[in-house]
Amino acid sequence: MASIRKEIPLEVSAEHVWSVVRDIGALHTRLVPGFVVDTRLEADARVVTFGNGMVVRELIVDLDDGARRLAWSARGGRLSHHNASVQVFAEGEGRCRLVWIADLLPNEVAPAIAGMIEQGIGIIKQTLERTEREHAAA
Repeated sequence: MASIRKEIPLEVSAEHVWSVVRDIGALHTRLVPGFVVDTRLEADARVVTFGNGMVVRELIVDLDDGARRLAWSARGGRLSHHNASVQVFAEGEGRCRLVWIADLLPNEVAPAIAGMIEQGIGIIKQTLERTEREHAAA
């Protein structure tokens, strides 16, 4: 099973980052605009439309406010197994670290998924740090 782990430091408070991450229906507006172009909530899942046209149904496994951790699972397309989590760790005032972990099968799709995660994490950093600067300037 392939396992992908990405971490990024953010110059944003953990509380703010978690408030955005936990807003599971607003990926396309608050967290990764452009990378995700639509998010639709269903009873136990979200349907995510990516900028490249791919549509994925993600079952929400856990939303843990205490640990600031969101876990989800997706199946379909070329994936026979996929589970992922994003967790936010405070690292002092106004700073935190975001950790995104994905485990998936088959291994052959790992490079494509890793590329998507890398792109997504870059947009997360850009989006959250920009909105933090805009908020501080207001």
